Amino acid sequence: MEFSGKSVLVTGAQQGIGEAMAVAFAAAGADVAVNWHDDRSKAEAVCQAVRGYGRKAIAVEGDVGNVPACHAIVEETVREFGGIDILVNNAGMFPRCEFLEMDQSTYDFVMNINQRGTFFCSQAAARAMFDAGHGGCIVNISSRSIEGRTPMAAHYTASKMAIVGTTRAIASELAKHGIRVNAIAPGLTDTAQPRYGHSEDDLQRLGRETPLGRMIRPDEIADLAIFLCSDRARMITGQVYHVNGGSYFA
Repeated sequence: MEFSGKSVLVTGAQQGIGEAMAVAFAAAGADVAVNWHDDRSKAEAVCQAVRGYGRKAIAVEGDVGNVPACHAIVEETVREFGGIDILVNNAGMFPRCEFLEMDQSTYDFVMNINQRGTFFCSQAAARAMFDAGHGGCIVNISSRSIEGRTPMAAHYTASKMAIVGTTRAIASELAKHGIRVNAIAPGLTDTAQPRYGHSEDDLQRLGRETPLGRMIRPDEIADLAIFLCSDRARMITGQVYHVNGGSYFA
């Protein structure tokens, strides 16, 4: 299989897009570390799905908003699997809040998990890849919100735009080490996250309003990650790919 012998760490993998990433990489032959923070039972269910493909799986607890935890999550993956070949920075939070009502703690909470977690998990993984003497791949999850029109999302937009900048900067630095870094910016995806701010009727309506007529499935985000980490994408790095059914203007 395409990723046979490879080890993958997916942050925030207990549900949603992260879960889809973990299962997709397992289906393609990889062993998967399933990072979780607040629901071990969900993480263990994802591990069982990975093992259903005959692959190794570990549930790795850790809050990526904490820098030492970022390093510990990667270290546990390397210790259990003997290395790390692919990192998917998926963990993210989006507590909706009006800009004029935003306080520092809410802003810091979002930035710490979304941007700082991406930065320092990437650093830890890249160091492990470098120390092992081989290349690797990092996929960062940004968002359609970078267009700046998502309601109650100034902090979230800032964090996801920062991920774009981080992706481009570290891709440039890590290229000489054979480490490729790309980002995916999903649009409205059928997960728990948009349900915190919309009713089911709202979500179905918004899905119908996209040019392709529906919400994105998490596995469709994972499909792109699989491609970006494969040898078919060996000359692609520093890029941002939008998966949104045609709803983003550029």
